[in-house]
Amino acid sequence: MQGYYQRTTMAGVVIDVDPPNATFSVSLRTGHTLPVRVNDTCVFSVMTNLDGVNRDSMPTPTNAPKDEAPDSVPGRIRKYVLSNTYVVVEGTYMDHNHTTLFAAQKINIITSQPGRVLFEETHWWLSQISQMANRWLDNLFDHRRSYTIDDFSQFYRTNLNIQGMPTDNSIQECATLARLIYGLASAYLLTGNERYFLAARAGVAYQREAFRQVSHDGKYVFWAYGRQRHADGSVTLLVPSQNGDDFNTIPLYEQIYALAGLTQYFRITLDWEVLDDIRRTIGTFQAFFHDGQDDPDRDPPFPGLGGYFSHIDPGTMRPDSIQLGDKKNQSRKNWNSIGDHIPAYLITLIQALEPLGGDASEAVKSLLETCRAILLETTDLIVTKFPDPTCPYVNERFHADWTPDHDWEWQQNRAVVGHNLKIAWNLGRVANYYKAREKRHRGLRETAEAQDFGRRANEALTLARKLGDDMIRVGLDRTRPGVYDCVERKPANGMPIQFTWGTHKDFWQQEQGILAYLILHHHFPEEGRYYREAHDLMAFWNLYFLDRERQGIFFRTDDTGMPIIEGTFADKGGHSISGYHAFELNFLAHLYIRSYLIPKEARGRDTTFCLYFRLDKSNGVRSLNVLPDFFPPGKLRITEVRVNGVSTPGLVPDAADEFQISIKNGMEGAQIAVVFRALP
Repeated sequence: MQGYYQRTTMAGVVIDVDPPNATFSVSLRTGHTLPVRVNDTCVFSVMTNLDGVNRDSMPTPTNAPKDEAPDSVPGRIRKYVLSNTYVVVEGTYMDHNHTTLFAAQKINIITSQPGRVLFEETHWWLSQISQMANRWLDNLFDHRRSYTIDDFSQFYRTNLNIQGMPTDNSIQECATLARLIYGLASAYLLTGNERYFLAARAGVAYQREAFRQVSHDGKYVFWAYGRQRHADGSVTLLVPSQNGDDFNTIPLYEQIYALAGLTQYFRITLDWEVLDDIRRTIGTFQAFFHDGQDDPDRDPPFPGLGGYFSHIDPGTMRPDSIQLGDKKNQSRKNWNSIGDHIPAYLITLIQALEPLGGDASEAVKSLLETCRAILLETTDLIVTKFPDPTCPYVNERFHADWTPDHDWEWQQNRAVVGHNLKIAWNLGRVANYYKAREKRHRGLRETAEAQDFGRRANEALTLARKLGDDMIRVGLDRTRPGVYDCVERKPANGMPIQFTWGTHKDFWQQEQGILAYLILHHHFPEEGRYYREAHDLMAFWNLYFLDRERQGIFFRTDDTGMPIIEGTFADKGGHSISGYHAFELNFLAHLYIRSYLIPKEARGRDTTFCLYFRLDKSNGVRSLNVLPDFFPPGKLRITEVRVNGVSTPGLVPDAADEFQISIKNGMEGAQIAVVFRALP
């Protein structure tokens, strides 16, 4: 190469620091060593959060020569570039006549003090979720601090530009509203901020009033795609999807995500009216999308091969209608129609309903059994149908008989890396659930059932681990962190990876990677490598995906971390981005870090965290399940319960694995704060 100069980013662990000569080396995750020369104009930057607070607490070095100025390049290297610490270096790679050089122009430090990683601090994710929630609400509702249905009707928009302002497209999509409600409810769960609760409550009321479509007999609920406001003030209700891939159909994933906010809000409030809509929506999944043989009213019957069809025709309400297109959505199943149930609503709803008290209605008991059955079936299908023994990536689209569909529209025989990591993350959560159920049943007579739960947990973990390992090789950036987007499942270029459209990285796929490797670290902590992957991805997220000027998130960056803000990728809100994935990451990263990243002895480590609940109305419920996620047995213990700020020792369960809070008279409307402590 002659005269090849390229701005790029490199990341790894510092070795061979030589301050007088302004050099050091970085050990990359590939195992290679990269020498780095520090320019005189190089910026040394300690990572900031969305709140912009300066967290630079690096101590002044005590071993500096007397004639070395602290603000000189050698002085700053001595202060910030410490051996065995992780850094992300931005600079220029030069290659000229067989001589190469990497000149650093910015060195990103992710520690506030030696040994203290910023995004593992107790407040990091709480601050981030608060900043995002506040800015979303400010953008939509200006100075309001209490919210009504009318506010959402007038001001909510799906499409927001990079400044958070409405675009010319005034549509209100139900699924993106529901995702925003999820984010607001999650922000309340973590912080107890009244503003987020009031906004979530009004959003839930508006979703139910504006988008709910009830069947003639009242048994089923569908959710309209959206509402379009016109210049004359009139509004058109759009029932079929207007999204390109799903146009004029009812896609299951949109119906699934309509439940995301409702279930997270129900988790907080136990609002039985909201639960009734959730119950009837799940009834819709079972009656119209589920490929089962147990419905005598289907004529002709479905194949009965399990799983859920991805789309139905709004005219015939069937998945096999020719109107769906015989080469597109007719009689198809896909990742979204199978796997999205688990993170969107199943885990949240099962936690809220388990264990049922003796006063539970038959309808609620039936709903819990249906949810358990959906979890069982979708997990089994992911474990048995999605893996491909000839390829490290899963199959994502199928015909009705589970034959892989490698001819569908843009996907063809391609993999979305984030879907593989989303499977790994959620199978890790499911494994926790089945381990807990296995433990509960071991003391009972159903020993065969206990063994079955243990088997299912192991099968889920086996696939989760395989996908996590495979994506390290063929889905992650190894010279700097980040999850790639879309790749060819069978590379034809002689390389390990063949990129479909480029080496860019999308925000939601970073979330899947972070959560996948955090939970894999929990299951296999002795190996250490899954922690390293989670650590590196969290560093990349917090350095490059945070829009610090507008307290938001960039949808896409290039491989080096530079944000891509062309076209709709600049937008804060749209069909593919809302207050969901980033909020979900904040919520669960906080829980997982507090619970899973602790040494065995937990010496000097604060392993506590707090969640907030609010029983919205009197509904006769006698207990509230506050288990934060599908956690394994023996990992958490409740240490304190506060009701409207008053510590109430009598509400703290005696048993270590008990997470039911008794509901006493007068607790309706009170804020219930539950403090957890993670155990080594």
